[in-house]
Amino acid sequence: MTDPASYFARSYAEARSRFRDAAKSAGVALDSVAHPRQGPEGEALATDVAWIGPRDAERLLISISATHGIEGYCGSGVQGGSLEAGRYRDLPPGVAVLIVHAINPHGFAWSRRVTEDNVDLNRNFADFDAPLPDNPGYEALHDVICPSAWDPETIERTFAELMGYAEAHSMAALQQAISGGQYVHADGLFYGGRGPTWSHGTLDTLLRSHCGQARKIVVIDYHTGLGPFGYGERICPEAPGTAGHARALDWFDDITSPSDGSSSSAPLVGTNNYGIQRALAHAEVTQIVLEYGTQPLLEVINSLRGDNWLHVHHDPIGPAAQPIKAEIRRCFYPDTPDWCRSVWDRAVETENMALSALAES
Repeated sequence: MTDPASYFARSYAEARSRFRDAAKSAGVALDSVAHPRQGPEGEALATDVAWIGPRDAERLLISISATHGIEGYCGSGVQGGSLEAGRYRDLPPGVAVLIVHAINPHGFAWSRRVTEDNVDLNRNFADFDAPLPDNPGYEALHDVICPSAWDPETIERTFAELMGYAEAHSMAALQQAISGGQYVHADGLFYGGRGPTWSHGTLDTLLRSHCGQARKIVVIDYHTGLGPFGYGERICPEAPGTAGHARALDWFDDITSPSDGSSSSAPLVGTNNYGIQRALAHAEVTQIVLEYGTQPLLEVINSLRGDNWLHVHHDPIGPAAQPIKAEIRRCFYPDTPDWCRSVWDRAVETENMALSALAES
């Protein structure tokens, strides 16, 4: 029996190659949308899409990887591994699977969480024709979160200031201020942008072009960075009391929600579930974020701060890059066999629940 840890890649280029090879070997339909930029070694970037099952299926499971680029190792390992393992050979009648591999390929290749324009894709689905959400906490902390220097003295000083904010307002308030989303500082963290990014437009186009026939859809979006090491938290991005949240509670066990404080995630704005709902407005859609824990929250946040400094103020391929990239990778892709196996087991369990629910709905 193949060790599931072997399905997880060491680079974006390897992840893409393995996914495409697995799709071809499985004989499934494969499409590709080329990204206009290149990776750090000049490699081509793209979002690849595999369709498994009948094209006219009215019940559809969609999996998405690399919404936050570097987190793509997790979802890609599940997606490519599922094809290699033949997990979708015997789908229930009338059910199909759509795999969106690396929706943010630039972030994946460059070991960044954000897109090529420093936008957090999971904050980029706000209504840009309306006033954008405010984040007063971030406004108060931007220069502390994203200093123009990244030396030991600055790191220590700014970390102490962030802890001072947490002591005054609570750790939850600090997490909300930093990660909730902001639309003012284009050089900052968790920036939602001023309009749709390439990845935003690509996801919208793919969903509209591939899913018009589906009437019942489950979406699983793979993420890392929050919660206990290796644990996959099933988060429903829809608020309690909505039909989508009720279905998630019915179809999956241990569902959490940022809205009621039960999740490791703070409440967020401009998340991709809004874009998914708009693109799939014709269907009944149930959305799950599968969030895998890696390292302690403050270490994760600090890795993002260092990476932001590297790309905004320094040279992302210079001598200073290696330790910073190693740290952000550690915080979003631990890449240990036990972690990868935990990711795989929880993903297979969750996808099987989704397929069963679709078959019975």
